[in-house]
Amino acid sequence: MCPRWLGKMNIANETLVTYFIIKGISDIPILQVLTFLLVLLMYVVILGGNMTIFIVVCVCSHLHTPMYFFLCNLSILDMSSSTVTLYKILSSFLSGDKTISSDVCISQMFIFISLVGNELMLLTAMSYDRYVAICKPLHYSSIMGPGLCVAFATICWVFGFIESTPIFILIHRFSCFKSNIINHFFCDIVPIMKLTCNDTSLTNLLIFICGLFLSIFPFLYTFIPYIFIIIAILKISSTSGKHKAFYTCSSHLTVVILLYVTLICQYMRPVSMDGLGSSKLFSLFNTAAVPLLNPLIYSLKNTDVKSALKRLKQQMATKLVL
Repeated sequence: MCPRWLGKMNIANETLVTYFIIKGISDIPILQVLTFLLVLLMYVVILGGNMTIFIVVCVCSHLHTPMYFFLCNLSILDMSSSTVTLYKILSSFLSGDKTISSDVCISQMFIFISLVGNELMLLTAMSYDRYVAICKPLHYSSIMGPGLCVAFATICWVFGFIESTPIFILIHRFSCFKSNIINHFFCDIVPIMKLTCNDTSLTNLLIFICGLFLSIFPFLYTFIPYIFIIIAILKISSTSGKHKAFYTCSSHLTVVILLYVTLICQYMRPVSMDGLGSSKLFSLFNTAAVPLLNPLIYSLKNTDVKSALKRLKQQMATKLVL
């Protein structure tokens, strides 16, 4: 091991950190086994559920609408973020190797932050789609054309990575660490910032600025349209019309609330909770439970997806019989 320690050592005697040790969720062997089995099961369900939605939307032509186009992008994001963060738990249990190179560690952190930003912005685009569908139904097809949908998705993917790049560059230049043991199950930005003994004032400023663009602004632009949506729904005279309008938005609103609540609990909880292991629990819920629940929420509450799945099953059964 060759970490670069701060302490009272001379700079000449300091060495560069070439790898980190991921401590994981628990040091207790039986809990490690249970954690591995739980994470493996959740990861399989995440891949299966999101891949199913992706395939169904791609195959069924009647689902080629803006809402399901954004839903496909959300499925890709969920599978990517879960793979980036959970693979170390699974690989370290099977191989016994908890080390990760410094470059891979920082890259993992960069990709995860970027994907979270992408998802927040994508949910904002989906919110605008629901706003147009409810408040301007007669102009929906002309406003939410294929060009605008592709532009929204491209901006979400590109802008999330661009916003995280300055933070990645600064953290990648960190050369002094108090320890190379990360008390987490992946390289998240909070434990990395706690370990470094470099000057983090500029990095904290950039994190604050990026946090505004990747959380506060998407939050406002996601929930403000729902004010107009609720007003529009209340103006609908028929009960069935109100129910149908609310039904089209309930899945998206549930996912939005679920994601923001977990992010707030993960990154904005009181300092007094830091030593209680809550960070790992909130992170595990955010990186595993939320991507697992997303396809369940959209498939179980959506009649179009359920009917499409039934038709696909029938077609596959017919082909097998023939």
